[in-house]
Amino acid sequence: MDKIAAKAEAEGFLKSLLNKNLRVFTTDGRLFVGTFKCTDTHSNIVLSLTYEYRQPSQQKLAELAEAMAASAESGKGTVAADMPSRYLGLVVIPGPHIVKMEVEEFASQAKSRSIFERRDLYGGTAR
Repeated sequence: MDKIAAKAEAEGFLKSLLNKNLRVFTTDGRLFVGTFKCTDTHSNIVLSLTYEYRQPSQQKLAELAEAMAASAESGKGTVAADMPSRYLGLVVIPGPHIVKMEVEEFASQAKSRSIFERRDLYGGTAR
């Protein structure tokens, strides 16, 4: 594949992500969930309607581990750690800090599109 075709394919893929909900994981362990609006040549991305989720502190995890040990001895169920969140709105996430991005799509949305429609979204030809 030549450079022009590769660039066109990448551009088509990015356009297919516009206005989709993304989960973006960063190097400091935070998770951002928002609507993808744009990117730039430095791999920075802009999300709107964004929520930030943080990992629990080490102290909180230690407390939960103790609670889990106590519940295991008493035969009770599992203990879950909540990720504190806050609403941020419009955010720019620097490209070098992005570890992973995922499209937030429900099974019903994925099943409603055929493989040919998805190929068309990414710059292929539809039948």
